[in-house]
Amino acid sequence: MPAEKKKMGRPPTDTEPVMIRMQPAMIAAVDEYRRTLEDLPTRPEVIRRILAEFLKRETSYEP
Repeated sequence: MPAEKKKMGRPPTDTEPVMIRMQPAMIAAVDEYRRTLEDLPTRPEVIRRILAEFLKRETSYEP
């Protein structure tokens, strides 16, 4: 029996929305990068991953 794919739904209640504006070229680069990933994350998810990796590398942040 195959594992069930995680369903999209309401985000965890311990999060806060962050709205940012990005240049079209940066959005295109994010979209191009996300298409190279095997699980094809959503745009917000890939931005979270990129940010988490940067913070892990540059600070003491641990997800």
